[in-house]
Amino acid sequence: MNEQRTTSDGDDLHPRLRTFEGRAAATAAHGKDPVNVPMIRHWCEAMGDTHPAYTGPDAVAPPTMLQAWTMGGLSGHDAGSGRSGAYDELFALLDGAGFTSVVATDCEQEYLRPLRPGDEITFDAVIESVSPRKTTKLGTGHFVTTRMDVRTGGELAGTHRFRILKYAPAARAKPPAADAPRRPRPVINRDNRPFWDAVAEHRLLIQRCTGCGTLRFPWLPGCNACASPGWDTVEASGEGTVFSYVVMHHPPFPAFDPPYAVALVELAEGVRMISNITGVPYDKVHIGMPVRLEFLRADAELELPVFRAEGA
Repeated sequence: MNEQRTTSDGDDLHPRLRTFEGRAAATAAHGKDPVNVPMIRHWCEAMGDTHPAYTGPDAVAPPTMLQAWTMGGLSGHDAGSGRSGAYDELFALLDGAGFTSVVATDCEQEYLRPLRPGDEITFDAVIESVSPRKTTKLGTGHFVTTRMDVRTGGELAGTHRFRILKYAPAARAKPPAADAPRRPRPVINRDNRPFWDAVAEHRLLIQRCTGCGTLRFPWLPGCNACASPGWDTVEASGEGTVFSYVVMHHPPFPAFDPPYAVALVELAEGVRMISNITGVPYDKVHIGMPVRLEFLRADAELELPVFRAEGA
């Protein structure tokens, strides 16, 4: 984590938060599945762990999977699984005080015995501590630490201590215009220079193979249909539709101010290109939206083709 320090102002909330310390978050809760070979295999493949102890007839589970056997998955834990409402109550109190964001900060695990395929898992969890209000580079909030004891056959197999920060995000100050970061520069080479020269003239050029007539975008040194190196260009009409899109929320990147929409635009000529959508809020962009080409002056040295929603 970044810098952590206690704020100097009063923390009237902390005494109420401390009443949750020592309260059970789960009692004799059951893992959804016994320790099993498929999950071990998937874990090892994802982690790139090829240790022979995790395969074969005498396989054990990787110790770092300790928490995996306790997780409820996308559907969560069933009612009556042993989970209490204390954790939800604590989060509701923090949310109500404005600490609505969360980030995991660290975890500690202690391994006491290996887990093997077929082991049935039970666990107890307790809210171990809630810190006084702290200020970090992410924002101001409280660290919440939970300890989980994982058992099989009534025997303690390991302990998992997990810490998160519930915080109110720090306000992001916008840099002065003179110091504003520039957009990344496109890589211009002998294969695509005519494209960027045309953009500077407010024209969007599409390559056309002189061997088979196939249009292609982005620009390439040879045809991906017939491999011919010969080409000329066709000027795009500027009309298109949104074929697909994503909305970028995180991570923030210099010169970009999320959230914003990035779309794959299908041009009237049949090729597709990636660009920004302008003229409408990011949450109004939709597949099939008609758009028209325009040119965005990013800075004194850079102009970019973008697409404005029709009628905006």
